[in-house]
Amino acid sequence: MVAFVAPDSPKATFRESGGPASGHPAPETSAVSLRSMRNARFSNAVSGTATVALAPMLLAQGLRVRRTTPRLPGADGPVTGGDGGGLALLAIGESTVDGVGAPDHERALTGSVAAALAARTGRPVRWQALGRTGANARVVHAELLPRVARADLVVIALGVNDTTELRSGAAFRRDLLRLVTGVRRRLGPVPVVLAGVPPMGRFPALPQPLRAVLGLRSGVLASAAAELSAVPGVRYVPMPAAMLDPATFAADGFHPGPAAYRIWGDQLAGAALPLVTR
Repeated sequence: MVAFVAPDSPKATFRESGGPASGHPAPETSAVSLRSMRNARFSNAVSGTATVALAPMLLAQGLRVRRTTPRLPGADGPVTGGDGGGLALLAIGESTVDGVGAPDHERALTGSVAAALAARTGRPVRWQALGRTGANARVVHAELLPRVARADLVVIALGVNDTTELRSGAAFRRDLLRLVTGVRRRLGPVPVVLAGVPPMGRFPALPQPLRAVLGLRSGVLASAAAELSAVPGVRYVPMPAAMLDPATFAADGFHPGPAAYRIWGDQLAGAALPLVTR
């Protein structure tokens, strides 16, 4: 399956084993989940039809974006930091964990989450960033997972590359669940925060109709990832709207800049707080 663009290169809840959970969601949760599933199916159908109908134009636009978009490096400096004696944070994922768009990891996603956690808990936070620019969920599982260190909290940030590779929602959900399970096999029952799949319909670097089609496809993956909040100790957190202002993007119009990473880090830390203070 050819990726269009990447300047980097029935309802069920789930156990960690990947099978259906034995319990039943509350009626309110079931209704919300049903609406979410219907919306995801609609978006998937529309994006699939648009992808086929507009394939030549989308491919041409994708190639042009890859050719003309500045290729920013990952964050400079060490991939570990912070202070010991408190919480241990692990972030793992694609280019946002690699720190693309920030000068160093202190001002990228991992450092921003760590700083916000330290401020909210009053405890020191030691962090590790395991990111690979251009990686999808399968690559992260195969190549980065073996390098994880002890952690009290894991943040997983994925979705852009799976979107551009046209991964289906069901396949992406399976990939994420496999990654969560792999993390816990190595680290124990650690809480996991799934950072929201970036809504690619808001990326300034993408022209129309490519932006609209990838926006629909990223929404399908976001809905699929959100279902994993049914796994105990896992929380999916949609990307905050404040970091999608064009002014907060990096120079490539594709990755967050330091201001966006600060907003994202504070949001993820707030979402993680109940998981690490139980």
